[in-house]
Amino acid sequence: MRDVDLERVRALPLFSDCSDDTFRTLTAGAFLQRFPAGTTLLLEGDPVDFLYVLLDGVVELEGTWNDKETTLAILRPVSTFILAAVVLDADGLMSARTVERSDILMLSGAAMRRVMSEDARFAVAVAQEMAGCYRGLVRSLKNQKLRGGLERLANYLITQRLRQGGEPTFALPTEKRMLASLLGMTPENLSRSLAALADYGVEVNGPSVTITRPAVLERLAKPDPLIDNHQPVSGGVTGKAQRERWPQGDDRTHAA
Repeated sequence: MRDVDLERVRALPLFSDCSDDTFRTLTAGAFLQRFPAGTTLLLEGDPVDFLYVLLDGVVELEGTWNDKETTLAILRPVSTFILAAVVLDADGLMSARTVERSDILMLSGAAMRRVMSEDARFAVAVAQEMAGCYRGLVRSLKNQKLRGGLERLANYLITQRLRQGGEPTFALPTEKRMLASLLGMTPENLSRSLAALADYGVEVNGPSVTITRPAVLERLAKPDPLIDNHQPVSGGVTGKAQRERWPQGDDRTHAA
């Protein structure tokens, strides 16, 4: 594995405070694999032997029940997932699938659990990561239960605009089918909701979105800091800001 990849993993809050010996132990048996788009990495209910670290590409986390399926999270680099199952040595509650060609580092779950009992700083980092995931889950539940579909979509668009620099025009970071599932909507409802937001100054052209009247859209959305988290999720974000993220995509609910 390249040194530059190790440095990216080391910079994650989960690993940044652990000792050099701990990090060497965690990565000694790790292996980096490149998966093509559409590869199933893990099926819900499978034993989880590894902590996955997404270094490049996009991964979708899904749940299924009674012939239904839903998108739980869409992950981008650099992200870890399935941490809770690794800590508990339990079966995974989500399936994981690559959306694009992805480079994924796989760290031994057994080594993770052993090191947690030996390195207090690493154990604290794991606890903080899990706490951030829990808070992300609470935000997501509040968003789903307290808001209608149009309000969820409006808040999602406001967040994406802020995350992409605050300019009026920005790109949807994922295809509309997955976005609909992420927001708890059908593709048809998403299309109708996007059309309805035209009255609030939202113009949609393929993946491109322009918010011409942000104040009007915000009056509909009523963003709330106890639900919404506008922190960026790409490189350069560390510490508290990286431990809690927006609950709809690039989120912190993906530890299960």
